[in-house]
Amino acid sequence: MREIGVSAIRETVTKLFLDANYYIGEDVLAALNEARDCESSETGRVVLNMIIENHKVAREERLAICQDTGMAVLFVELGQDVRIVGGEFEDAVNQGVEDAYREGYLRKSVVDDPLFERKNTCTNRPAIIYTDIVPGDRIRFQATPKGFGSENMSALAMMKPADGPEGVKRFVVRTIRQAGSNPCPPTVVGVGIGGTAEKAMLLAKKATLRRIGQHNSDERYARLEIEILEEVNNLGIGPAGLGGSTTTLAINIEHFPTHIAGMPVAVNVCCHAARHAEAVL
Repeated sequence: MREIGVSAIRETVTKLFLDANYYIGEDVLAALNEARDCESSETGRVVLNMIIENHKVAREERLAICQDTGMAVLFVELGQDVRIVGGEFEDAVNQGVEDAYREGYLRKSVVDDPLFERKNTCTNRPAIIYTDIVPGDRIRFQATPKGFGSENMSALAMMKPADGPEGVKRFVVRTIRQAGSNPCPPTVVGVGIGGTAEKAMLLAKKATLRRIGQHNSDERYARLEIEILEEVNNLGIGPAGLGGSTTTLAINIEHFPTHIAGMPVAVNVCCHAARHAEAVL
């Protein structure tokens, strides 16, 4: 049994959300540069140049990439041979989030009651935490600050098995068409297929964390990713919704076993910032 103190967890979470808000991954930056070089629209190329420059300034000056610094979402793989000492795990995570948003002067966007009072918590707490118990004596964190221009474009369809791959393709393309400029394209789109309604949504969100250019290990799903990406980029929405051939940088599909009577399909959209960071304790 390996002991990990809550202070280490708190410090790790703080660094993750600072880094995620300041830096995009090299895979995203490479994809943006490639998209700019291939973009058919002059306006689209101008927009992509501005986006790339914005990312460079954010990295160099340690400034937030976007004014919407997101709701804190964490995927945690907690080793079954880890013992948390010195306090409660969830409290440590939430304190780490609060520290990051205070120290980094990041916008705090969380309200305590979703329907009536909607009073800002002023800490960006609580975080959304998904925990899987896995073998080993380590804790792996994947952090993503999720802005709501893109989160609001999420969609779920409880499809019939007979809808098949073509039905999935139509649903995803329709969702991106309806989203238009709202999620700040070019986007990264996660698609979750299978499980139950909530499992499909979770799969879709986690799919947005996959590195751009890394396809599903199943060739059938990888082929579907490529086909959907081509159709989406043929919509002509383009960078910032101003027209062009670059609407989405990647379509990432994750799947899970499901019931014989259904086929849940979820879409989670992430803006071009595709902010995420990870660490292992």
